[in-house]
Amino acid sequence: QVHLVESGGGLVQAGGSLRLSCAASGRTYAMGWFRQAPGEEREIVAAISWSGGTTYYVDSVKGRFTISRDNAKNTVYLQMNILKPEDTAVYFCAATTRVVVTTTLSGYAYWGQGTQVTVSS
Repeated sequence: QVHLVESGGGLVQAGGSLRLSCAASGRTYAMGWFRQAPGEEREIVAAISWSGGTTYYVDSVKGRFTISRDNAKNTVYLQMNILKPEDTAVYFCAATTRVVVTTTLSGYAYWGQGTQVTVSS
């Protein structure tokens, strides 16, 4: 069983930055960050392999967001720069039971409770 706790969300002006953290208890493998805006489906934002050597980003965040992990701390991060109002959503951390990058919701077995990110214009 894996328990995930996100932190770092908040309110920021457009162009600003936030760093989300996801602390995990239990054995983790590949992990990802998803987001869900009101009235929208949950979508993947970024994913990272167990080793950290492979990453994936949705096109809308490429060049602005960076996913990373510290396996010694069992923590995954999402550095978000040049934030835009359209980045406003609840951000969820998720963990798979696979070592390779996974980009589909169904590939994730464990989910955090989510953290709100609001970007004002």
